[in-house]
Amino acid sequence: MMKTGKSAAVAALTGVLLLTGATAATAAAKAAHAPKAGEPTAAAIDAYVRDYAERTGLPGAVVAVTKGDRVVHVAGYGHTADGKAITKDTPMPLASLSKSFTALAVLRLADQHKISLDAPVRSYLPEFTMADPRAGKITVRQLLQQTSGMSDRTFPELTLPAPDTLKDAVAMLRTAPLATAPGTKMAYHNPNYAVAARLAEVVAGVPFGDYLATSVFRPLGMTSTTTVNTTRDLPGGGAGYIRAYGQVVERAHPKWFLNGSFGVVSTADDLARWLIAQNGSSRAVPERTIRTAQTPSGVGGSTYGMGWQSGKTAGGAPELQHTGWLLTHNSAQTVLPGSRYGIAVVTNTGMISGDDALLITDGLIDLIEGRPDAGAAPFTMSADPWLAGLSLLNLGLGALGVVRARRWARRRAGRPAWRLVARLIPYALPIALFAGLADLIGLLMNRVGTMDMITYVWLALYVWAATAALAGAAVIVARAVHAVRARRSRAGNPFATDAQRLGA
Repeated sequence: MMKTGKSAAVAALTGVLLLTGATAATAAAKAAHAPKAGEPTAAAIDAYVRDYAERTGLPGAVVAVTKGDRVVHVAGYGHTADGKAITKDTPMPLASLSKSFTALAVLRLADQHKISLDAPVRSYLPEFTMADPRAGKITVRQLLQQTSGMSDRTFPELTLPAPDTLKDAVAMLRTAPLATAPGTKMAYHNPNYAVAARLAEVVAGVPFGDYLATSVFRPLGMTSTTTVNTTRDLPGGGAGYIRAYGQVVERAHPKWFLNGSFGVVSTADDLARWLIAQNGSSRAVPERTIRTAQTPSGVGGSTYGMGWQSGKTAGGAPELQHTGWLLTHNSAQTVLPGSRYGIAVVTNTGMISGDDALLITDGLIDLIEGRPDAGAAPFTMSADPWLAGLSLLNLGLGALGVVRARRWARRRAGRPAWRLVARLIPYALPIALFAGLADLIGLLMNRVGTMDMITYVWLALYVWAATAALAGAAVIVARAVHAVRARRSRAGNPFATDAQRLGA
């Protein structure tokens, strides 16, 4: 997942709170003096991560920081969902950081002249078909740069039954149309990398996991890194935590297909080796290959390369980054070409409700660039209490509306039915909002998901919307029932006075 699109989505979601009068305040900046730029020690990095974990209640994380060909700091913190201590050797799911590994594996095939990046995918993978003749023009490069024309809008993969293999994942695309013509627009879409991984295993003639091991992991010394097909194959089945109402809540992960797009599992030690290679300091992979993956496509102004996105730090320095999210874990990897620092962070908290990996990364960049610790924390830690209060308010107002429904109906017994219906329409709006909540969040994030996913992504928002819908439905039903009774009563006794009808 990309940092910029994700950040915009978070800002838009926070806007929902502003409409209801809630605001998410950020923590005050710390007054401590910043270290000199570019000189963070392992002890300073360790102290920052421990302080962040203590302030925010972060359950667990792994962190790797490198500079050039040197490891500055690798460590594990906290515990897994099953209570085991996390160390630098604990395997953690990298989520969408996996895309950069898949991209490098495919580029190695190009280095060996086994494929051409600008040849159609079907030249190497005839089984790749879609319900769109333009799919025949999709190139290998377009898959890796996510400019193939495929999109969540035309193939909402996370809402569909998860396949078990790369071959099955590619086969599912047969009924999907393209959203745009190939090569005209960048759209972040996981199946691009599932197709790329399937292409690699077909061309290499071995399972993708084996090819990744021989072409990427082993040459870089990443002996504890592997890739899996589904979340069920992850350590602990992918179980982790979500943040809700200032607490962390353990959650199992539903079955998702991961391989190619977000299936790599690695350790802090191995991530340090990966970062060193991404800084061009490894003889195992040609530097030109690394640079090809890191260079943006420029299609439609896209800053996305092949599993990497270009940007700038808060201090204006060039930055290469990719983030990753599962429902119970999140991750971030960053390379700073100017200072040759590399940072990788994986935490066992889920997307949006706990963007801990990116926040820790930003804090470490501040440390590197000599800025003071801003004391950042997941925005839900301050937003959720507001949502809790608003949820209770929803229930209170709903109960009050039900209690007063009889009086409301009797006072309006003589009015036309259409006017009564019109007065109830505002109470239907929260119901419509809740029914369309998954679509609304999907629109803001430019992704497509399900209602169940929202209970992971932002549980407090889900509860707020659900209580508003429940209150609205209760008031509508209560008023409708009493309105029917009042009209029948009026019809049975047309000479009753208003005071009698009101029960006075």
